Amino acid sequence: MAKKLGAPIALGVVTVLAIFLLTGTGNDNKEILKSTFSIKAVYFDDENGYIQIDFKDTSEKTNAIVLEVLGMEKSFQKTYLDTSEFTEIISFPNTPKYGWEIHPVTLLIDHEDLGKVSLKTEIRPLGEESAPIIFGNP
Repeated sequence: MAKKLGAPIALGVVTVLAIFLLTGTGNDNKEILKSTFSIKAVYFDDENGYIQIDFKDTSEKTNAIVLEVLGMEKSFQKTYLDTSEFTEIISFPNTPKYGWEIHPVTLLIDHEDLGKVSLKTEIRPLGEESAPIIFGNP
């Protein structure tokens, strides 16, 4: 008898979770994240070529940040402690053959109030509109 109830109960739980996700219960949290964190990754195509990444936490409650730029021959990774903003310059001599999408910039943030938060964006050439930021919880 218990086996016959397992599937309907599981389906009910999944349905309730789907309703919560689709009705936007996370929108408040997303708005808080948008108003708290900003990141911009810009490619400067000069003689040497480089990426400039600017991050700011307006609440100034960040304990640690792990920055990573993926898709490079050797992925770039750096940890920042006890800072709520930084600017990082990374050498990137050539524009990518297959576009900037293959070089995402990710941040893992340890925040005093919000806990662990992840941010992901893309690099954009100077003069182009900034890429959207994707927020998540690791």
